[in-house]
Amino acid sequence: MRTEEFNFALPDTLIAQHPPAVRGASRMLYAHEGVLEDRQFSDFLDLLHPNDVLVLNDTRVIKARFFGMKESGGKVEVLVERVLNTHEVLAQVRASRSPLAGTRLMLADCLLIEVLGRVGEFFHLRFLPDEDVLVLLEQYGRLPLPPYITHAADGEDEQRYQTVFARTAGAVAAPTAGLHFNDAMLQALRDKGVTIAYVTLHVGAGTFQPVRTEHIHEHVMHYERYDIPTATVAAIQRAKTCGGRVVAAGTTSLRALESAAQQGELQAGSGETGIFITPGYTFRVVDVLLTNFHLPQSTLLMLVCAFGGMTEMLSAYRHAVENQYRFFSYGDAMLIERKI
Repeated sequence: MRTEEFNFALPDTLIAQHPPAVRGASRMLYAHEGVLEDRQFSDFLDLLHPNDVLVLNDTRVIKARFFGMKESGGKVEVLVERVLNTHEVLAQVRASRSPLAGTRLMLADCLLIEVLGRVGEFFHLRFLPDEDVLVLLEQYGRLPLPPYITHAADGEDEQRYQTVFARTAGAVAAPTAGLHFNDAMLQALRDKGVTIAYVTLHVGAGTFQPVRTEHIHEHVMHYERYDIPTATVAAIQRAKTCGGRVVAAGTTSLRALESAAQQGELQAGSGETGIFITPGYTFRVVDVLLTNFHLPQSTLLMLVCAFGGMTEMLSAYRHAVENQYRFFSYGDAMLIERKI
């Protein structure tokens, strides 16, 4: 398939720059059996059934962006992609000239960093202060908003670009379908008989990258870490046994689950995934997907087309544009029942 087949016209005015005034006060497009319904996210509760299991990604966004200087005086911008251990990270580094191994950087006017070398497209950096790198990121870093959000991160973003159930630090982008949930909605789902389970997938900056190859099979996915708890596997097995459905909140939850089921059955445990889900993929775990609206020609749009049908999903996107749904991280939601 050609990448251009996944393009669509999107006016800049539909790219949400701020979250809705109240968490969860978003619109939701419901796609099922070839039908599109304009709903509100508050209707999500009515559309789930007792015995369903809702799977949430509990990753927590880290303050991964830094500005600073090289020893030579040149300016640098650093975006941490992955925390490796208590002192080392992989990161994107922007500078007039790429820093060589052995170069030292001063970030946020106080953090001394040593460049250890390159690992593919990333730089291997060591934070020289004694404190744990996650503590230093939280104290001195800046929230890494997506490139299509034009304002600098502020106090509102620090609250709203984080899910209410975030607990495992490591992502550089939010699992944005999860941003719609508030505590009241989660409790109402439990009261209805929906089981809430968790996975962890630390979202990388590559999630924002469009596919730049002419044919989609030529694209190479970025890798992300995931963890599937034993309790989540058990909850999914119970739901399937009782006739319930597996509802993934976000493409990240779906990718983690499908990655852990590549051998046929869902397996608990941790791993790395570069799974690229495109039309023709056979889904093994997820029955229903809650997601936001994605970038044109992106791997996430391709995943959505694989899940709900390419013709149906591109039609749904045209409907969303025509009806002025809000797009991307702070935008509206879409609930999709898998096309069998």
